[in-house]
Amino acid sequence: MDKVLLWCGRLAGLLGFLLCLVSGAIRASGAFWIGSFQAGTVLQAGIAALVFGCFCLLLFLTGQSRR
Repeated sequence: MDKVLLWCGRLAGLLGFLLCLVSGAIRASGAFWIGSFQAGTVLQAGIAALVFGCFCLLLFLTGQSRR
């Protein structure tokens, strides 16, 4: 279970970072839409993925400290 939390946290964090980066770059270029989604919506999805990744890594770290 620990390895699942670790990898889930890493992947969610990487995905969230990439979504935030893409959203910010496209919005900075003057566009409001990424496909059929607004840039702000994609940014919020990136932030949500980052938070989920943080929670997964926090659960992993607290599980390690109990042992």
